[in-house]
Amino acid sequence: MKASSNIEQLRNIINKELNLLLPQKSSIADLLVQAMHYSVMGGGKRIRPILALAACESSGANATKAIDSACAIELIHAYSLIHDDLPAMDDDTLRHGQPSTHVQFGQAQAILAGDALQSLAFQLISDSKGLTATTKIDIVRILSTAIGWNGMAGGQSMDIESDGTNLSLSEIKALHKAKTGALIQASVEIGAIASNKIAMESKEFTALSEFGSSIGLAFQIVDDLLDVSATTDELGKPSHSDQRNKKKTFIDVLGLEKSKALASKITQEGIVLLKQTDLNTDVLESIALECINRTK
Repeated sequence: MKASSNIEQLRNIINKELNLLLPQKSSIADLLVQAMHYSVMGGGKRIRPILALAACESSGANATKAIDSACAIELIHAYSLIHDDLPAMDDDTLRHGQPSTHVQFGQAQAILAGDALQSLAFQLISDSKGLTATTKIDIVRILSTAIGWNGMAGGQSMDIESDGTNLSLSEIKALHKAKTGALIQASVEIGAIASNKIAMESKEFTALSEFGSSIGLAFQIVDDLLDVSATTDELGKPSHSDQRNKKKTFIDVLGLEKSKALASKITQEGIVLLKQTDLNTDVLESIALECINRTK
């Protein structure tokens, strides 16, 4: 692989590797395996694993050093979407333009598929041949923190508890930095340390981490914008779902134009941080711009 790949190359690499890493059949739980494959390979932008590979490459390392970790991140993301769509959560019946996993396979199998994907994610990291034992521990720590009680799960809990209530701008930021932003930030951090060239104590790591935090928040703002401006067909999932579920968004607090401006401002601030390093961050910058300019 070249020292610097473009976004589409990285997306293709991830899709190919995910297809290889996912179990294809089981003598005891074939329906579960089908649900896992359906949930992961049914679609998705692969933004999080692409960020991990690009962060790894930014140091001059080969992106393959981070491929197992990148795929693990996408499995975690897929598991979170399965659970997010459940009737007990957002009760969405469409994901990536196809029936949500619980609609296709039933709620019980969907829950188990999410559980199994989370388990497989950590198995991929622990079994990775390209990482040292110390690096594996660091990656597990970053990932488990990002998706736990003070990260993605905590943000989802806050989201559920805040249904129908008026949240301030600072509260909405805190919610989405946890629910959406934490895993995006972790993706960049994990890619950086998987390179074995960027130390966690370095200024480069700090810049990448803060960039990831910025992009995570901007990504969610754009999600809020698309929820009210795009159609269900364009999104591949139900539009206006935030309004239906009485969730307060950036749009409710700031309005459309100010939300767009905030997403752009945050993204540019993240890019400025990258430019202050000696890393090759062209692909990371392109991903950031793709995230805020996307239409689905």
